[in-house]
Amino acid sequence: MKRLICLVVLLLSLYVNAQQWSAREANDWYKKQNWPVGCNFLPSTAINQLEMWESATFDTATINRELGWAEAIGFNTLRVFLHDLVWENDAEGFKERINIFLQIASHHSIKPMFVFFDDCWNPEPQYGKQPDPKPGVHNSGWMRSPSLHIHNDSTRWNVLEKYVKDILTTFKNDDRILLWDLYNEPGNSGYNETSMPLLKSIFQWAQAVRPSQPLTAGIWYDKNVFNEFQLNNSDIISFHNYGNADNLEKEIGKLQLYGRPVICTEYMARTNGSTFQKNLPVLKKYNMGAINWGFVSGKSNTIFPWGSKEGSPEPTVWFHDIFRKDGTPFDEKEIEVIKRFTGKN
Repeated sequence: MKRLICLVVLLLSLYVNAQQWSAREANDWYKKQNWPVGCNFLPSTAINQLEMWESATFDTATINRELGWAEAIGFNTLRVFLHDLVWENDAEGFKERINIFLQIASHHSIKPMFVFFDDCWNPEPQYGKQPDPKPGVHNSGWMRSPSLHIHNDSTRWNVLEKYVKDILTTFKNDDRILLWDLYNEPGNSGYNETSMPLLKSIFQWAQAVRPSQPLTAGIWYDKNVFNEFQLNNSDIISFHNYGNADNLEKEIGKLQLYGRPVICTEYMARTNGSTFQKNLPVLKKYNMGAINWGFVSGKSNTIFPWGSKEGSPEPTVWFHDIFRKDGTPFDEKEIEVIKRFTGKN
């Protein structure tokens, strides 16, 4: 009987290890990476994930040009959102375009991370031509993935499962990819705990494929009911922080207790006190990945703050983003700081 119990315990431990990397595996992986530093990337000519990836609007010229600017300041990773509707309508073409994107990124010495699901902003995306930006409105055309009606109907998640498993199976051994971010800000947009079943499901689907790259889902609010699940199922820890440097350092102290690599996948909102000058040195000090929100000012309108009203004039101090469309920086001093920490000076 004792032998049987020991065998069951061993098999269960092997099953768990097959799902989530051990802390040692995660740290061994992180030691092999360059310090991850970069931005959340959307080409300036796209208003959202669909316009970025649909065949009619997949803009390789702009992507190549803007990734060149990223390389020039020392960025080596990008956080890039996918969308289930693109796969549902054109799975093979979508995968071909992901491969092309990876070719361009690799040419610029950049290893992106991809995001599958997102609970933020507009609830009912449509495939095809995307809406025009609303002048002055932050992220006026960004779309949730999946849509509200699919999010709320688990009987339709079989398509989502096929989408996740197909993308992961296709690219699971692709060393051009840094990691997979499974779900952005679950529970946002008033979903609250109704997003927990989908969060658990995408981890199960991804762990069934078990790609060679790590899996994560970033915590984004310190009292969020999802945090415990995300922290205890992610291979590497990721989080969002738009507070000042002191607030960031306090959160880092809590996350270090888990003994896993940590990457901040969203920060830098100037008028919130989250800046390159103050926050980037903190992330570098603790060897934690630094992925700010926004890169080139464009259709997303993220130079404007959250809650901005239609017709708002360009703010004196941009909320997000680093460059204008012509490649000139919003603030040359920020570029100097970034280059100093990435070794591009």
